[in-house]
Amino acid sequence: MVDAVVSFVVERLGDYIIQEAGFLREVKDEVLMLKNELEWMQCFIKDAEQKQVEDAMIRKWVSDIRDIAYDTEDVLDSYLLNCSRGHNRGFLASIKKNSCIFHQEKIDLYGIGKKIETLKKRITDLKRKREFYRLEDICNKGEGTSNDLGKLKELRRVTSFVVEENVIGFEDDAKVLLGKLVEDEPRRFVISIYGMGGLGKTTLAKKLYHNSAVVNKFHRRAWVSVSQDYKTEDLLRRIIKSFRISYSTIELEKMNTEDLERHLHDSLLEHSYLVVIDDVWQREAWESLKRSFPDSNNGSRVIITTRIKDVAERSDERTHVHKLRFLSQDESWKLFSDKAFRNVTRDEGLEELGREMVQKCVGLPLAIVVLSGLLSTKKPQEWHMVRDQIWRHMRNDSIHISYLLDLSFSNLSYQLKLCFLYLSIYPEDTEILVEELIRLFVAEGFITQEKDQVMEDVAKNHLDELIDRSLIQIERIYHGKVETCRVHDLLRDLAIEKAKELNFVHNYIDSAHSNVFSTSCRRLYCQNLPVLFIRLPSLRSIFLSAGGFDFLIGANCRGFRLLRVLYIQYYEATPIACNSFPEEATKLIHLKYLGIRNSCITCLPPSISHLQSLQTLDFYSFNSSINLPTELSKLQDLRHLIGEFEGPLQIENLTNLQTLKFVSYQSWAKVNTGKLINLRELHIDSYSVKDEVKFSFDSIAKLKSIIILCVELFYKHFFDSLEPLSHCPALLDLQLDGKMKRLPRDMHEVVPNLECLCLRNTGLEDDPMPKLEKLRSLIFVELLYKSYGGKKMVCTSKGFPRLEKLVVDLDGLEELQVEEGAMKMLKSVVISKAMSSKLRIPEGLGSISVTTRK
Repeated sequence: MVDAVVSFVVERLGDYIIQEAGFLREVKDEVLMLKNELEWMQCFIKDAEQKQVEDAMIRKWVSDIRDIAYDTEDVLDSYLLNCSRGHNRGFLASIKKNSCIFHQEKIDLYGIGKKIETLKKRITDLKRKREFYRLEDICNKGEGTSNDLGKLKELRRVTSFVVEENVIGFEDDAKVLLGKLVEDEPRRFVISIYGMGGLGKTTLAKKLYHNSAVVNKFHRRAWVSVSQDYKTEDLLRRIIKSFRISYSTIELEKMNTEDLERHLHDSLLEHSYLVVIDDVWQREAWESLKRSFPDSNNGSRVIITTRIKDVAERSDERTHVHKLRFLSQDESWKLFSDKAFRNVTRDEGLEELGREMVQKCVGLPLAIVVLSGLLSTKKPQEWHMVRDQIWRHMRNDSIHISYLLDLSFSNLSYQLKLCFLYLSIYPEDTEILVEELIRLFVAEGFITQEKDQVMEDVAKNHLDELIDRSLIQIERIYHGKVETCRVHDLLRDLAIEKAKELNFVHNYIDSAHSNVFSTSCRRLYCQNLPVLFIRLPSLRSIFLSAGGFDFLIGANCRGFRLLRVLYIQYYEATPIACNSFPEEATKLIHLKYLGIRNSCITCLPPSISHLQSLQTLDFYSFNSSINLPTELSKLQDLRHLIGEFEGPLQIENLTNLQTLKFVSYQSWAKVNTGKLINLRELHIDSYSVKDEVKFSFDSIAKLKSIIILCVELFYKHFFDSLEPLSHCPALLDLQLDGKMKRLPRDMHEVVPNLECLCLRNTGLEDDPMPKLEKLRSLIFVELLYKSYGGKKMVCTSKGFPRLEKLVVDLDGLEELQVEEGAMKMLKSVVISKAMSSKLRIPEGLGSISVTTRK
């Protein structure tokens, strides 16, 4: 585990030597020597940790190496900070180029030289102790295999489109519970699913929640996760939002518990509903919500998942209790083999080994999928080694889940270890936004630049690898791509434990893990930054779910100068949301990620240009827009710019920019887009313009790297020719909201590689299918509100050869005709509730999942 931290620091030292050569010139050799010493230490660290030796001296020795690695990073970051003090970063760049030496810099060089010498002495002392106490001999007494079980398979390039989570073994359970959900009993009742952690309670609830019969029966559905620490008001707000009940966000935040209960109750009176209350730990949780859900004798249902039998059995006076069973041997083997044999050829010997290990999982799905995820990365000859490791740590002739999770973690590369540990920064049951997580991985420095690959793509591959190993669960898919994910409680506990041991992350919200706090902690999550945390000089990342910038004001700011990530998430419409951006924050020159969400900030100061290392600037707010200063153009490393932006956009020189959302067409039209060679995602809207305006795609044609393009226009606006998009070969996802009387005849030549298409308000007069079906790469198609006004659509033979999902929400459509041979890959059709009674769907689609939505 410590090897991940040391490897990370060693790589950063290498980056320093290359990138900061101008500053480090007189101590470059010392830094290189320090890097080499840490690399030598790594060899013993990996061996000691892999042997699992329970020896206090070994643990102390490894802990000391961790501290040296962290101190090394602190010394260099502090030195660079001192060199930059009093200068702006643009001026510093010229210092590097010209190799100018200032008196202050000479002093700093002398200071860093002494500190590096001290670090080297500490390493020498550790080497002496290793030899004196014969730590190698102690370590070699422990049995086990070394970490060198062969290199992990090269990260495969995962397709953007994924299948839903495997639900093997729940067929009978799902059938029984589905019958309870849709039976004619008019009274509302509770279905309680209970069982130990890792049995698949949430997975089964999801299977039911998304079942087409359930979707069609209930007018409204909602899902909320409770967890051990909850607030009733927060649960009620989240339920209201999940139900998509109309509300004013500002008013909703002002409501107290009684107001929220009344609002939810009144909104559901005339509707049949299903609500899933996931991960309940106390009976009081449902009791606190119960009166908000009316029993209108219309067949409404509540599903509760819990680990606790008493909670399940005493939830409600009308409760169907369902104890989730363990998987049978046949079910366990199918669940295991579907993943474990993806990358190796199955033979009799491997199958015998696999069955032997699966049997020891005693039918626990989480244990099985983690084991199969681990073995899927191993060569056939390495399966014996894994089996031997597991056998030495069995309890009562079965695999203990905690050891299996630990083993899966220990077999990760150091980059994947860091990414997994980072997940502990999120509160329990958090739905994690994938694109945000990827940007944080890059900002934290976990991602190594690989040849001809964008770092964000490498980070996405890391995330896919963790998903493949079943260490992360897919939560929500949008346009066929994983949009959000989450971490199982047991895996999150593992991440918290190891992150805390490394001083890697401290989650101050989680009361079970916040009793001990180290001043050398690197990353911190809390609601408000308490005074006692003011002096944390080693902090690299701060995540706040409330509060403001008070901790940066005045002298306090000096305690946070090494920050790389600052993320503040205000509660929606909170009265304490910050409305001004403090100048002090622009002194945090190491910042790579600055995210201030749902604040009331409307402009940024010119001094934002001091943050020359900034990669992500995220000021998105649901209720306010923001103006950007012209000095923003000096942020040459900026990769992601997110917010509701108004006014001039001085972004022409931001050649590294990959993401820009959300901007008005008026602002975008004035941008010289020729230099934005790396822009991959662009969101444009013109809802604020009242005059009829034609949208031109000419500026888009210059964006050679564009992958996702979303254009939303005011209903009077209309699109001109899509022909300029033919110059965008990378375009995969196109979302158009605005008038467009007809599609181009040669649409398949304009956007030949398109995989996702969403049309809304386009007002097409002709059937779009004859043109769309020629787009041979299309996988996902949405035809939404007023995109087509006709009554019939026809898909001809061999059309849509790769289409997997079709979503249609067209009030006037009465018939969808699909000729034989069309849509051969189609898996799902989603139609609107209003269409369900009148739309004729061909019999050929009978075997495909057809669901309705509101």
